[in-house]
Amino acid sequence: MYEYLIYNRLKKAAVAQKTFHIPGHKDRGEFKKLFPVSGLDVTELPYSDNLHDPDEIIAAAQRDIAEILGAGASFITTDGSSSGVYAMLYAASLKGNKIIVLRNSHQSVWTGCRLLGLEPLIVQGDEIEGVLSFPDPKIIEGLISADEKIAGVLVTSPDYYGNIAPLDRLSQITKEYNRLLLVDEAHGAHLAFGDKKGYAGLYADAWTDGAHKTLPTLTQGAVVCVNNAEIYPYIQEGLSMFRTTSPSYPIMASVEYGVKYLANNPAKVQAAKLAVENFVRECEGVLPVVVNEDWTKLLIDFKPLGISAETALSLLEKKGTYAEFCDGRYILFYLSPMIDVNELRDLKRRLLPITENRKLEGTFRDKPQIPSADRSYSFLYALKKPCELVDLEDAVGRMCARNAGVTPPCIPVIAAGEIITVQAVKTLMAAAHTFGLREGKIYAVKK
Repeated sequence: MYEYLIYNRLKKAAVAQKTFHIPGHKDRGEFKKLFPVSGLDVTELPYSDNLHDPDEIIAAAQRDIAEILGAGASFITTDGSSSGVYAMLYAASLKGNKIIVLRNSHQSVWTGCRLLGLEPLIVQGDEIEGVLSFPDPKIIEGLISADEKIAGVLVTSPDYYGNIAPLDRLSQITKEYNRLLLVDEAHGAHLAFGDKKGYAGLYADAWTDGAHKTLPTLTQGAVVCVNNAEIYPYIQEGLSMFRTTSPSYPIMASVEYGVKYLANNPAKVQAAKLAVENFVRECEGVLPVVVNEDWTKLLIDFKPLGISAETALSLLEKKGTYAEFCDGRYILFYLSPMIDVNELRDLKRRLLPITENRKLEGTFRDKPQIPSADRSYSFLYALKKPCELVDLEDAVGRMCARNAGVTPPCIPVIAAGEIITVQAVKTLMAAAHTFGLREGKIYAVKK
């Protein structure tokens, strides 16, 4: 059994005098009553170690985490997965000035490329049933084999829809050409437990797990792992630049807890997975549940029902049931090893009256497609050029100056450097929620 080192140390020291150092709440008065965790909220003290240069309790906790996750080294971060993505991109920037990314990459990938001067080479798979599939690895191999300046590949796996990238094939390609395989596994921290199917740690040079998304961990808690000794110092250096200098000790302790709790309680993962499998089986012929590669992503497809997914979500929320997101076709219920079988039964009881409501039939409207774009100029080039806001209707044929897309799930329909197409405009105009636009206008490079 693994001991919760950071939590136990903080809990033991919670009675220590907290007057003459930060944080400002001093673990006093009403604040202490409202936020019981305040006793664990400390700064770098002799008993609490230092996340940026650990040599005691945090260092020991990170060694344990690396052992559990099968990594050469693991680093706790209290800034979510984003700082881990930045650190991986920093390591890549020292190996080349280009990196292959997917269309559905997280915002942190695009921001990191912009900050570090990395040119993202965008690859995009086919859209199947409203969801982008992973592109053929042969496309990625073709790009890598033709350009020595490509540092490697950064993929998102699993994605919001439960799709897992072909990491085994990508690992073969990147190793053959001496490039990096980096994985944004923000949605897959749970994959390290159980059968490990699709787990990035089996294939990647470095990967980032959003512990708070699927482990019993506080929001913003994440882990960055490295298996390539060559880039270990660069990941470490990158984290020193991008992580906060005032990390939250409660979040830090909860990251260690989340990883070790599942290591100490392996039956928890199996029980939750079995409960979800039973739910899916019970819904056959009743609810159109999408079978995917990640059991924590429970997707209900409202197109076969002919029912508006937005209306269904609104009715659920009135009953106190909140999903992760609705993209206009699918509603995603984001699960974890902490899910309870009774909660799944309750979800089914709340869904059935909606799906059986004949008054809602015929209300479904298909969501806009993600079009393929024409990249005529580089991402970095477009970002540096003077730009202006242009009405969407007048933007066709112009070069996009800032990423713009639909949310959820925050996928760029058009990226900086790409030529704005008729289909891209139609997609943006039809979407209920977008990003990168301002009052219906898009940023285009000035003529």
